Amino acid sequence: MLVTLKDILNLCEAKGCAAGSFNTPNLESIMAVIGAAEELEVPVIIQHAQAHESIMPLDTIGPIMLELARRAKVPVAVHMDHGETVEYVYRAMEMGFTSVMYDGSTLPFDENAANTQLVVSLAKRTGATVEAEIGCMGRREMGDGSAGTGEDPEKIYTDPDQAKKFVEMTGIDALACSFGTTHGVYLSEPKLDFSVVENVRKKAHIPIVMHGGSGVSREDFQTAIKKGVRKVNYYTYMAMAGGETVANQFRMGCIPVEKNGKKYKYCYSLVESGQDAPIMYHDIVQWGTQAMKDNCKKAMEIFSMK
Repeated sequence: MLVTLKDILNLCEAKGCAAGSFNTPNLESIMAVIGAAEELEVPVIIQHAQAHESIMPLDTIGPIMLELARRAKVPVAVHMDHGETVEYVYRAMEMGFTSVMYDGSTLPFDENAANTQLVVSLAKRTGATVEAEIGCMGRREMGDGSAGTGEDPEKIYTDPDQAKKFVEMTGIDALACSFGTTHGVYLSEPKLDFSVVENVRKKAHIPIVMHGGSGVSREDFQTAIKKGVRKVNYYTYMAMAGGETVANQFRMGCIPVEKNGKKYKYCYSLVESGQDAPIMYHDIVQWGTQAMKDNCKKAMEIFSMK
C-alpha cells in the first residue's frame, strides 16, 4: 500500500525502531526490497536518487516504483532521495512520489533553508513528506564503490543548534543528520558520534535520517536508532551482494560450437546446476534479485530492532 514517509516515521516512532530506505534503480531491486519487507511484515521506503539518473531515468522508473508500492501488502513510501535541484524534486512530487528530500547541504545555510522552504511549500500541494539535510557526508550517494573511511575530511557534522533553527525556518518532516557515516564502501570502521543524533533530537524535536548506512555494524545501527534515528538509507552493500552472487555464478565452462559455418562459444555455469547447462539472462536476474532480497532482510531485521 502506498503511504507517505510521515506515516512510516510515525509507526517507527511508536515502536522505537527505524525503517529501511533502499535505492531501487531497476525493477529487480524494487522487487527485492518489497519482497523482503512483505516477508518480514515491516514498512519500507523505496527511493530514487538524482545521482542515479544516468543509471535509470526518473521518468522511467518512477511510475514502476509507484505501481509496485500500491500493490504491496505492507506500507511503502516512494521517496525522491538527494534531489539536488528544486525542479527535479518537483518532478517527483508531480509524478506522485509521497516523499522527497531536497539536499542543499553543500550550500550556505540561508540558501539551503530558502530552497527547502520552497520545496515544503510545493509539497503541501500533493501531501508529500519533506526531508532535508544539514551537515555534509562528503560524497554523493552513488553506491558505485566510492571509498569511504572513518576519517573523511570533507564531512561536516550536523550542528544541533543550526538544526533547530533550520527545522523552525523550513517546517520539514525529517532531517538527515551527519554524524560520521559516509556514502559508498567503507575501507575502515566508521567513527560515529551518537551525541550529535541525541542532541539534534532534543533540540529540533524531529525524526533523524541516517545516510551512508551500508557497512555500519548491527550494534552501531541500533545505538543510533535508540538515540532517535527513524529512517536508514541503505544501498551499496545490497547492490554489492547482488553483483558478487552473479560474479560467483560465472565460474563456468565453455565449449566451442559451430553452426551454419560460424563458430561460437557455448558457456554454462558450473555452480548453479552442477552439470553442463546454458546460462540464460533470466537466471542472472534471478540470482541477483534473490541475493539483494536476502541482504535487505538482514538489514530490515536490524532496523526493526529484532
